[in-house]
Amino acid sequence: MTVRPVRPEEYDALAALTVSAYQALLGPDLDRGYVAELADVAGRAAVVDVLVAVDDEGRLEGGIAYIPGPGPLAWFDGRDEAGMRMLAVAPAVQSRGVGARLIAACVERAKAAGKASLLLHTTAPMVVAHRLYERAGFRRDPDRDQVLEGGLLLLAYVLHLDGRVGDTRPGGGIG
Repeated sequence: MTVRPVRPEEYDALAALTVSAYQALLGPDLDRGYVAELADVAGRAAVVDVLVAVDDEGRLEGGIAYIPGPGPLAWFDGRDEAGMRMLAVAPAVQSRGVGARLIAACVERAKAAGKASLLLHTTAPMVVAHRLYERAGFRRDPDRDQVLEGGLLLLAYVLHLDGRVGDTRPGGGIG
């Protein structure tokens, strides 16, 4: 398996893969606006690094958006922070390490850029993803949770890349 930047000719395939992966986890009633956001690979790739995992025959197995710092698609404003969004693995290849490889690629990029933390949000039903993030060293950071319009709770996770074990902000929420 290889992890590399998405190619324009793969945008549609990654869009379909991402939507199907999220529908498999969250059900067919996934919000239409969010489906459109998940499918907008070209829009993401125009402003952040979109990475894909491909098998040895070049078949697309998953994708993720790496957010290098404050700016487009970022929900954080710390210059020493990076983020990742929209991790998706084709349902047929889940549990084969694809998600872990995509996360590791984001961690490598964040470390190479000298970032102190890598952040992400997920939802409560994505229990399989929670375990994947925790195995990669991410820890819950309830102080960064967000509630979207309509009441959807986004659970925050952080991976400290600078050696901290917990959140050292005053009133920080993890230990």
